[in-house]
Amino acid sequence: MQPEDQFEEHRPLLFSLAYRMLGTRADAEDIVQDAYLRWQNASTEEVRAPKSYLTTVVARLSLDSLKSARRKRETYVGEWLPEPIVEPVGSRSAEMAESLSLAFLHILETLTPDERVAFLLREVFDADYAEIASTLETSEANCRQLIARARKHIRDRRPRFTVDRARQQKVLQQFLIAAQTGDASQLLPLLSPDVVMHSDGGGKVAATINPIYGADKVSRFFQGIAKKGATAGLIAKLAAINGSPGALLMHGENPHGVVSIELDEAGLVEHIFFIVNPEKLPEKHDLAADERR
Repeated sequence: MQPEDQFEEHRPLLFSLAYRMLGTRADAEDIVQDAYLRWQNASTEEVRAPKSYLTTVVARLSLDSLKSARRKRETYVGEWLPEPIVEPVGSRSAEMAESLSLAFLHILETLTPDERVAFLLREVFDADYAEIASTLETSEANCRQLIARARKHIRDRRPRFTVDRARQQKVLQQFLIAAQTGDASQLLPLLSPDVVMHSDGGGKVAATINPIYGADKVSRFFQGIAKKGATAGLIAKLAAINGSPGALLMHGENPHGVVSIELDEAGLVEHIFFIVNPEKLPEKHDLAADERR
């Protein structure tokens, strides 16, 4: 197999790792392109195992980029959420969706850069400890500690249970209707008492600066925007948002926002992710391409 073909074979894997590390498509694509340039200039001795070599290169580049990005995000207006990947319904498997969901990526943001890369390489990409130690230029013992801390951190914030995707889709549709009308009698029964709503407008458009906690406050938020007419004219198109059931909000032909929800074990809405930063929404030509598929 030619070097070009070998790289293309691994490109989806490399993008997947970079995106999970950085949370933005453009940055992930830049990392993959940088990895390609290094691949072209690498000697045969350096590339004895192409997959391992490329994964290590992408992980190291992503680690450096993430450290820089975290400093920039400290001045971000409001809460920073990952750039959503919007695809037609059913585009990804449930297995892929679990480690790609906005809820999961949001938790990854709370890890240190080293914990994040170590956890992803081990838990999502099944790298061995020696490979992770080489990537981070540390000992295997330290890698085990990083991964153990990351596992506990994620487990404490994301209890594991089987997601009923049909139930999630049904609740999503009910939630979208109730949120648009602001009808508390429809909305409150869908919400967990501990629901949290996260919004990302990036200072470009109106959005809440801080998360909203609790069913009553979340319900009153949607009542308020419905009374102001902010939801008038919006049409929700069901979509796969990072592999999970979600919706793309359209105003005419223009994307207005992306909504993704996560349910608790009782089937109630526990997390709401609402992204309206126009720089993170799909372009119209991308949407048109998806519709032609």
